[in-house]
Amino acid sequence: MLSGEIPRSISECSELQVLALMENNFLGTIPGELGNLQLLKVLDIGFNNFEGTIPYEIGHLYNLELLAMDYNKLTGSVPYVIGRLYKLEYLSMERNKLTGSIPLSIFNISSLEYLSIGDNKLEGPLPREVGNLSMLQVLDFSMNNLTGVIPHGIGNLQELEDLSLSYNNFKGSIPIGIFNISSLIYLQLAGNHISANLPSTIGHGLPNVEGIHLSGNNINGVLPSSISNMSKLMYLELYRNELTGSIPESLGNLRLLEVLGLSSNSFNSELSFITPLANCKYLRKLILSSNPLNAMLPKSIGNLSSLEMFLATGCNLKGHIPNEVGNLRNLSSLELEDNDFNGIVPMTISSLKNLQRLSLGANRISGPFPIALCELSNLALLNLSQNQMWGSLPSCLGDMTSLREVSLDSNNFIAIIPSNLWTLKDILKLNLSSNFFNGSLPLEVGNLKAAILLDLSWNQILGNIPSTLGSLQKLTHLFLAHNRIEGSIPEAFGGLKSLEVLDLSYNNLSGVIPKSLEALKYLHYFNVSFNRLHGEITNEGPFVHLPYQSFMSNEGLCGNSQNHVPTCPSNSKDRSKSKKERLMRVVVASSVFSVIGLASAIVFLLMRRRGKTTNTEDEWLPEVAPQRISYYELQRATQGFDGNNLLGSGSFGSVYKGTLADGIIVAVKVFNVQMESTFQTFDRECDILRNLRHKNLTKIITSCCNLDFKALIFEYMPNESLDKLLYSRDYCLNIMQRLNIMVDVASALEYLHHGYSVPVIHCDMKPSNVLLDNDMVGHLTDFGIAKLLTMEESIAHTTTFATIGYIAPEYGMEGLVYKRSDVYSYGIMLLETFTKKKPNDEMFVGDMNLRSCVHNLLPDELDQIIDADLLTVDEENLSRKMQCVASIMELAMNCTANIPVERIT
Repeated sequence: MLSGEIPRSISECSELQVLALMENNFLGTIPGELGNLQLLKVLDIGFNNFEGTIPYEIGHLYNLELLAMDYNKLTGSVPYVIGRLYKLEYLSMERNKLTGSIPLSIFNISSLEYLSIGDNKLEGPLPREVGNLSMLQVLDFSMNNLTGVIPHGIGNLQELEDLSLSYNNFKGSIPIGIFNISSLIYLQLAGNHISANLPSTIGHGLPNVEGIHLSGNNINGVLPSSISNMSKLMYLELYRNELTGSIPESLGNLRLLEVLGLSSNSFNSELSFITPLANCKYLRKLILSSNPLNAMLPKSIGNLSSLEMFLATGCNLKGHIPNEVGNLRNLSSLELEDNDFNGIVPMTISSLKNLQRLSLGANRISGPFPIALCELSNLALLNLSQNQMWGSLPSCLGDMTSLREVSLDSNNFIAIIPSNLWTLKDILKLNLSSNFFNGSLPLEVGNLKAAILLDLSWNQILGNIPSTLGSLQKLTHLFLAHNRIEGSIPEAFGGLKSLEVLDLSYNNLSGVIPKSLEALKYLHYFNVSFNRLHGEITNEGPFVHLPYQSFMSNEGLCGNSQNHVPTCPSNSKDRSKSKKERLMRVVVASSVFSVIGLASAIVFLLMRRRGKTTNTEDEWLPEVAPQRISYYELQRATQGFDGNNLLGSGSFGSVYKGTLADGIIVAVKVFNVQMESTFQTFDRECDILRNLRHKNLTKIITSCCNLDFKALIFEYMPNESLDKLLYSRDYCLNIMQRLNIMVDVASALEYLHHGYSVPVIHCDMKPSNVLLDNDMVGHLTDFGIAKLLTMEESIAHTTTFATIGYIAPEYGMEGLVYKRSDVYSYGIMLLETFTKKKPNDEMFVGDMNLRSCVHNLLPDELDQIIDADLLTVDEENLSRKMQCVASIMELAMNCTANIPVERIT
């Protein structure tokens, strides 16, 4: 390979006709002396490292037929004098850094057959004079910043074989003449702003076309069936457009088709086109993702024997994954996540020996982990997350040494994580969060030397954090939150040199925050909240900019006031006192953790839980200031606040269902401005909700406020309230649904009391204030009479009364509200949810109430009051169910003690 600069003395080679210096390592500038080589016909200096501008003297090479300067680092504009090279047939300047506009003079070179100045920084329009180049076979101005419309004159280039204008900023429609260039082989216009429909006759004028690439535009309308007349078509890529209607069955006539890419459009209704695709014997890639197909995957998918990649994510596909996918023996990528598939993973997938990517996450797939998957010796990515799978993981999973990414989160897997899983030394990402894994982490976890992400959060992992984790120097994200881990944070964590995110919250960690963490220069998210840590919070390294929420609910921590913790003691007397206080806190915390253990045991006995895909991190997202919405927009959204859209009403006003202009369905809470307290209630609810962010609180979208109208706009909850479903004649909540909903409410309450900057007391906990989304996830709502406590307060006074039957005794008698007052209401809700008896039911007379009735029947006679719909006499697991319900009722008793200090918090 040659290097250095082109010597200026080259001009002395006056008889030179061919100068071919391509694919070397030449650098420097192009010498102007080249212009003296008057006989030169070929100048090819492509694939080098030339810099600077193109010399003006190039315009003197009047005999030049080929000029190639591609793949260099040339800057400046394309010289106008290029237009003087009237014999030029081949001009290539692609992959440089050329700027400015396209010189009109180029289009005077009538002999040009090849013109490529793609992948530069050219601006302005593509001149209409391009239509003068009647001999042109290749036209490539892709990957520039060209604007305007595509010139109609291109349709006159009847010798054109390759048209590439992709990744510019062209708008408007595709000139109809382009679809009549019979010589065209490649049509590449992807990544522009082209709109309008494809002509219905598109398939009649392009008999030789092999590739059509129109992705990333705004093309709308239907996909014309005449496209099936393009008998030589091999590549059809129409990703990210606005195409609608059904996918034509006639595509099966494209016998040479290799790639069919239709993802991110609005195709709908059916998959009948798949069956005729069996005629396409060369089809390698079928990409349908992000279309509202809303259909079942037909068994005929198994006839596409040449398929190597099948992507159909986010298509609302339903039913079972057909066993016939096992016939696709050439498949390397099968991605069907974010659909509505149910049933089990087909065992036939084990036949796909070439499979490298299997992604079935975010469906409703159930059953145990398929051992047959362990036979896929080439599998690199395995995603079964957000399903309903259960049981323990097989040990053979640890034998799949080809794995690089494993996502099994948000299922119902149990037991200890297989020990040989920690031997996968090449794995990059391992996500086992939101399951029921237990046991402790072994030292062998330190074998995952290549790992960049490890997420074991939301499980039941016990024991200490292995110090060997500190040896994972490539790790960027480590999540161990929401487990039962104890002991200290290893000093060895200072060795996690690449760490960006560390979440150890909601465990039972003790000890101090290691000083070694100050060296983690990339750390930007750190969370050790809700543990039992003590000692000083350092103010060095990444800790300088961390929010105070990172450390909350660790009563032994001290440091700067910005972290909302006490100042550290400065003398021995204070330190001695601090040690005593910490000891007392440990004792108190132990009792709390025993109650948490009881609640966890209830859930674990049922061995089911909805996957928690939202991190604590999500609860602390920065406040977003939404745009206000006008009264008239709300009027249109609710069809004039029509009674047919009324969801409910009360003393505060009414709630309507509405559809905004962008199609989003919302709930519109309209306040009754005739009431004196309306303005105070509206302001209070706004003040509280604008800062609260938790997955189990109703999400406020925006608001509308003027002198005579006030409304809050919330995310719509299609399953209404817990109260309505609980007492519905048409629907019966099963025991698991009820437990999940009450766990959701508890999670919201925990956040209000302990997870926000100041405690929030809801003051009106009841089933009608628990709304249910599409997945039956509970969302606590209605903060109209809520109270905010300051950091110093533990009690507040109120003159606003909540709902009779749910209010704590101290609330009703003295107008006092504590955090424990909400706990009392929660306990009453627990009782009601599993007995289907309201606290003010007519059956309760005299001193008898719901709590005392349940208390008298515990633990052996609960069947007299438990909702009969939950129990069947001949049920196989009746005894186990009753034990679980008894545990729940015991928990309710602990929540509803008459004396506030005796209630759990």
